[in-house]
Amino acid sequence: MALSEARKRANKKWNDTNMKERYDEIKIRTPKGKKQIIQERAKEAKESLNSYINRAIDELMSKKGDGHRISSAEK
Repeated sequence: MALSEARKRANKKWNDTNMKERYDEIKIRTPKGKKQIIQERAKEAKESLNSYINRAIDELMSKKGDGHRISSAEK
């Protein structure tokens, strides 16, 4: 289902107001073809690409046991 123009404007307004205050950005590079594989796995897990990558990072960090796992409430 496509987003209406009104929804797109509302989303942009929210993003412009909140994104820089609430979130840090990390740009990653992957070998050609790997992005598509990650996107497919995220779709299989019924998650956004961002959520899938964040969950993978959290799981790795919790395995290390260094206490750096970020809970959903802190995000």
